[in-house]
Amino acid sequence: MIDAINSVGAFSVTKEAEGTRLASSSSSVFGSAAAATAAPQSQSFSAILGDMATDAIGAMKKAEGASIDSIRGTTNTREVVDAVMNAEQSLQTAIAIRDKVVTAYLEIARMQI
Repeated sequence: MIDAINSVGAFSVTKEAEGTRLASSSSSVFGSAAAATAAPQSQSFSAILGDMATDAIGAMKKAEGASIDSIRGTTNTREVVDAVMNAEQSLQTAIAIRDKVVTAYLEIARMQI
């Protein structure tokens, strides 16, 4: 079900050479001491949004897999609830970011030139 989301071309992500990338959660990006001491990496806004979309898709796939495993009886309820809550939080974050981007675009569109 979630695989159809991967075909969205607007969120194409380029992989870095060494497989490292910025953390997607705001707490680990802005609040981490390791992030503050690391050398600044220049990533484009679209790459960061692409990474966040990839992480959200991964969370949804994990929740879907946990739900299916629960139906089969191989996963306990706690793991399913954790996976679904994580996926829900990722989806709500993605929706909030989308709403902010649309609002910013509409504000720019209303500006007089």
